Amino acid sequence: MPWSPLPAFPAHLHATAAGIRLACFDVDGTLTDGQLYYDHEGNESKAYFVQDGLGLKLLQQHGIHPVLITARNSQSALRRGADLGVETYIAVGDKLASVQALCAREGIGLGQVAFLGDDLPDLAPLCAVGLAVAPANAHPWVAERVHWQTRAAGGRGAARELCDVLLAAQGKVDAVLARFGA
Repeated sequence: MPWSPLPAFPAHLHATAAGIRLACFDVDGTLTDGQLYYDHEGNESKAYFVQDGLGLKLLQQHGIHPVLITARNSQSALRRGADLGVETYIAVGDKLASVQALCAREGIGLGQVAFLGDDLPDLAPLCAVGLAVAPANAHPWVAERVHWQTRAAGGRGAARELCDVLLAAQGKVDAVLARFGA
């Protein structure tokens, strides 16, 4: 029996999720908990949730292109993207323009894009894409403008929730589970 999208995912969005070809993720506050750590030399570090990373890899393996897009000039984000083999853009001043350029390159429309973001720099792409998603701990001004808000917080599984929903809506869960011996 195929797994269905999470019960908290609105039924009216299943068709939209089934058509997603590009999944864009903000980094700070979505793939991380939003905290920034600096050592005595000013080097920045962040924690990334391993299940979110597997979710991004599963999207790649099943025909959905994941991309990391952050406004911060974050070497940590570049490293995480490289570790996962995920296309990553840092120091992005206009996230919507970046998403539009990716759409043009991939030959898809904004309606085939999901975007996970948590704060004001994410509003423009969130308001333009087919599936706008925010983590549970998103800023309220963002949360009230998205199609769906995850149960998990940023850096605590929000990205994985979105990945799982996309995979389920596209009928890929059985193939994912089979790969892991289920």
